[in-house]
Amino acid sequence: MFNKNELSQALEQIERDKGIPKEEILRMIEHALVSAYRKHAGQQVNVEAVIDTTSEQIKAYVVKAIVDEVKNPALEITKAEAKKIHNGILSDTHLKIPVDAEEFARIAAQTAKQVLIQKIRETERESLYEEFKPKEGVLINGVVQRFNNRNMIVDLGRAEGVVPVREQIRREKWSVGDRIRVVILKVEKGPRGPEVILSRTHHDLVRRLFEQEVPEIYEKTVEVVNVVREPGLRSKVVVRSNNPKVDPVGACVGVKGSRVRPIIDDLQGERIDLVSYSDEKAVYIANSLSPVKPLSVTVTSHENKTAEVLVSNDQLSLAIGKGGQNVRLAARLTGWQIDVRSEAQKREASAASAAAQVSALSQLENVGPKTAEILKKGGWSDVRRIASSQPSDLTGLSGIGLKTAEKIVESAKAYLQMQQAEAEDNTASSEEEENQSTEDDVEASQEASPQAQEKQEDSSEEQPVSSDSDNA
Repeated sequence: MFNKNELSQALEQIERDKGIPKEEILRMIEHALVSAYRKHAGQQVNVEAVIDTTSEQIKAYVVKAIVDEVKNPALEITKAEAKKIHNGILSDTHLKIPVDAEEFARIAAQTAKQVLIQKIRETERESLYEEFKPKEGVLINGVVQRFNNRNMIVDLGRAEGVVPVREQIRREKWSVGDRIRVVILKVEKGPRGPEVILSRTHHDLVRRLFEQEVPEIYEKTVEVVNVVREPGLRSKVVVRSNNPKVDPVGACVGVKGSRVRPIIDDLQGERIDLVSYSDEKAVYIANSLSPVKPLSVTVTSHENKTAEVLVSNDQLSLAIGKGGQNVRLAARLTGWQIDVRSEAQKREASAASAAAQVSALSQLENVGPKTAEILKKGGWSDVRRIASSQPSDLTGLSGIGLKTAEKIVESAKAYLQMQQAEAEDNTASSEEEENQSTEDDVEASQEASPQAQEKQEDSSEEQPVSSDSDNA
């Protein structure tokens, strides 16, 4: 039997180190004793093992049923024979015969050890899973341990994590032994314990780094609203202050960049643009193009979420970014389609639009280039607007009298009617071409039908011959 103090101390040590309750270990040892004795005396033997939780003494018994006629000596015994065994525990139906545990102590110890080791492993795996599963999305420190098929294995202390190739930044170079900060992307149960998937590309990495470096974010004075990244190249971080006295961008940058610089270094040079959030869409779009300061933002369509941004000529390339990177990230950040133009491009577009308007007006009868210019300057560059107006509306323009105005309005109406007629002719022409194409297809099908019919008739004539031949 086990020494009481030694067993108690061992169980308490395992409970402290591995987190397995002492009662559960005792039940495991009982099952190990039963299994060991069956290996020693035979699998048919009915064995019970009991550990007294008070004295912590282990006792084992062979249990036999009391019968009138014994058919299986391993499981049954007569009442007369049962009475001869004085040290047994006798009841009306069963006899418990004590077993000397020393006879199979070595086997029992080995079995108990194997079961205990397996249980400890299962408990540790479950414990690790329960420890890391709630940490999904959390920043964690580790040490690069090795590389396996281009996947980076990171030592996290109690467990290992893997940074798959897809979660690595191509331009970053790591060596075995390097300290690394990663975000826990996902934790899943695996055959050998929890599988911890780590990431260096996820946007939460930037978010968590700011939470660590900026006390105002940790204290909820400043809030990180959104983060978009092109990993290894550029990130845009939208911040908002819950205190009107605190500048969110300034709090994140720190004195002379003291707060943002460690984050850039940790990301190995990835550029970070801090964007101040605003409920006004135009202001938010302008801020999203940081570090550029647009001259103006015009929302062209709220429904389609499109906006036009005007920047100075020297900031056009910076606003667009290398390969369109800056404006692309700004569009992802705001959810709006952003069209960036320089002052020169805007002037060119305005000049082209004005020339097109003058050209359209010049096509009206009784309207020359000079009259067209007068109409354009007076705000009458839309032909439809002119056609729906009254001649008196145009007489206020310099050099245009009532008769001239009447002619201009009539010319505009005639021009619109001509355009409508041309559109109808084009539609009719398209339908005629489509119908003609359908008729051609039908004719071609009809021409092919007689040939197919002749071929079918020839085949029909040959078929009886083949049939007669078969009958013959």
